[in-house]
Amino acid sequence: MEKSVKGTKNVPFLIFSMESNALITLVNEKLQAILAEHPSIFLVFTKVKPTNNIKIYLDADDGLSIEKCIRINRQLYKIMEELAIFPEGDFSLEVSSPGIDEPLLLTRQYHKNIGRQVEVVWKDGTTKLGTLIAVAEADFVLETTTGKGKKAETQQIVIPFETVKSTTVQIQF
Repeated sequence: MEKSVKGTKNVPFLIFSMESNALITLVNEKLQAILAEHPSIFLVFTKVKPTNNIKIYLDADDGLSIEKCIRINRQLYKIMEELAIFPEGDFSLEVSSPGIDEPLLLTRQYHKNIGRQVEVVWKDGTTKLGTLIAVAEADFVLETTTGKGKKAETQQIVIPFETVKSTTVQIQF
């Protein structure tokens, strides 16, 4: 007789039949139709957890309020229910902004944060703190200051996106 360890027994369960990438594509298509009504709001990324938890991260050129997130969530949730992809009640949907501690992922996010203090981490691990002053298609400009008072030196560094591991907005109090 085979002895089983508590919590290791295989139990059959329903496996969602749609591939995660196909589900993300479908969700994003439906979301884009909703976002067409809100031109300043844009999709940053979507992810789906194995528990059918769909997380959508949005941002906006002019700030993203909780009320806007709730409104978009309700619209998209209704569409997802009508599509009947999941058994009734077997999915959850979260719509939010990525959060201030999340790195910038899209050029549009960089544009929105011009004038703010950011920390840039290069792929080699080097970091630099400065003010984001300009953004182009392939790169951005960071203004840094070294030294203090009369000895302070300001320089502008052009940073190609391809060399960056992450750029994170720094909160100043």
